[in-house]
Amino acid sequence: MDSRQVWTKSFKEAQETLTRFIESPSTLQSLDKIADILSETLKAGGKIFTCGNGGSHCDAMHFAEELTGRYRKDRKPLGALALGDASHLTCVGNDYGFEQVFSRQLEGLGRKGDVLLALSTSGNSKNQINALRTAKQLGIKTIALLGRDGGLLKNEADCFVIVPAQTSDRIQEVHIKIIHTVIEIIERRLFPELYT
Repeated sequence: MDSRQVWTKSFKEAQETLTRFIESPSTLQSLDKIADILSETLKAGGKIFTCGNGGSHCDAMHFAEELTGRYRKDRKPLGALALGDASHLTCVGNDYGFEQVFSRQLEGLGRKGDVLLALSTSGNSKNQINALRTAKQLGIKTIALLGRDGGLLKNEADCFVIVPAQTSDRIQEVHIKIIHTVIEIIERRLFPELYT
């Protein structure tokens, strides 16, 4: 297969995955619910925490920085933080085990009225399962962006969406579309004057 065939195949797979994803009415309902939860949390003064492993950790950080920094419009920063900075990961991973890296930080920083957004392609990461369980104990709402069959996290989250793909790259491509779109919705709801 030459490089042009690889380009074409890759882009067609991505397009097909996104098409399957948006054609499901239940998916769009879940996405609306996610946007409602995140918008209302920020409007009420709560914070959004995010977590993920590997590429999903990068997406979690990207989501948080778009809220605290800038997306499309200049506006005040919104409260968001990606769990798992390097010093915390190595400290807690060493002292308590990698399964505790997100839950321990959330326990220290999170409060009732906040929300935790977990991004996972498999839905089976123990550190995220523990984080969602800790969130529930603290009265923190939980959302999960998932792939494949949703794994164990779909049973732990208050609200979730599953990207109908089997490979991490296709799943994460849709996750980033969700992230960008929900940030736009948040901005439109909290700062409507910026979109007139």
